[in-house]
Amino acid sequence: MSREGENPFLLTPHDSPLTPFDESVMEATKHEKIPRRILMTADTVGGVWTYALELVRALGPHRIEVCLATMGAPLCPEQQAEAEGIPHLTLYPSAFKLEWMASPWEEVAEAGEWLRALEKRLQPDLIHLNGYAHGALPWKEPVLVVGHSCVFSWWRSVKGEEAPVAWERYHRAVSAGLQHADRVVAPTAAMLAALRRYYGPLPKSAVIANGRTAACYTVGEKEPFIFTAGRLWDEAKNIALLDRIAHALPWPVYVAGEQRHPDGRGVGFDSLRSLGRLHSTTLAGWLSRSAIYALPARYEPFGLAPLEAALSGCALVLGDLPSLREVWGEAALFVPPDDPEALRSTLQRLIEDPSLRESMARRAHAQALCYTPERMAAGYLNVYGEMMRSDCGMKTEPLLNPKSAIRNPQFQVPT
Repeated sequence: MSREGENPFLLTPHDSPLTPFDESVMEATKHEKIPRRILMTADTVGGVWTYALELVRALGPHRIEVCLATMGAPLCPEQQAEAEGIPHLTLYPSAFKLEWMASPWEEVAEAGEWLRALEKRLQPDLIHLNGYAHGALPWKEPVLVVGHSCVFSWWRSVKGEEAPVAWERYHRAVSAGLQHADRVVAPTAAMLAALRRYYGPLPKSAVIANGRTAACYTVGEKEPFIFTAGRLWDEAKNIALLDRIAHALPWPVYVAGEQRHPDGRGVGFDSLRSLGRLHSTTLAGWLSRSAIYALPARYEPFGLAPLEAALSGCALVLGDLPSLREVWGEAALFVPPDDPEALRSTLQRLIEDPSLRESMARRAHAQALCYTPERMAAGYLNVYGEMMRSDCGMKTEPLLNPKSAIRNPQFQVPT
């Protein structure tokens, strides 16, 4: 297994401006050895689902068949319908708990057995995992692990402290999954750095930005309101800060998204106008009309929701995080996540200054057009090709880590 070193796959260095997608990016992948069939995992309770479908669509012209194994929750009718319209995609749904959920380890182990059975049955050329723990399984084919977020970096950003000892079993499982992978990808350099910080040296790694299809979003006639959306129960989104200052703004603030945590806990708001969970086309309509999109996030490794807002012509006000500065640069206004007055004054400034608001919206839209599914797919095709050319394939079972949660489901964290 190749170890950490130079990053040959970084398409858009975070210290360089992005350029719009060019056909030469895809041209570079034409001579790569690419897999014909991929076994990919995805959870159904967050942005990974959206990311996975965008990637599968963009891989379609290369005639790559994707077998998508889903976990976390049953597919909702909208998700089922969205997937059914994608060629070269076969769904294998389940509702196994994800590794960050409460008391998940028995189901994580069961999911591992299910995934190994799928590999044996489907005979894929490559395994693409959008979670961590199952990277430590004795796969026969090369394994890519994509780190979209993690509990330890989330906890530090949201709680301001290291995760408690109760999460040690999670830490061991994630570390084992990353260290047994053949390649690791993250959507930003900031997220990749977090993985290195919390889980040690990584296999050969790459930064590949996420992408969204611009045609799904339109820039409509803007109306005087502020909008935000996402998993509202997630403290990382920091919607509570927006709720604190919404009453002091002359424009209403609308919020859309799931308010109930998978474990049943819910959240409520005093000053925000809640729309509930919206169908994707309805959500796109709200974004099209919204003049400003606000997300004072404490933690956001990439942020698909701001990308969708920018494609819809919204001016962006975002939490001042290294990852969001990496993605947006000069195309957004940033506020400290713990400063309600900074958030209020920045939103008030945009409300009072139409020329600034329109200028920031144009900048955000131009930047958003650089994050295409085609560019994302080109990056993954390069990584897939490098994995297929290397000695990753036909592995023997990796050395077992006796403290790995997935290898040893009876392991108990010391108290």
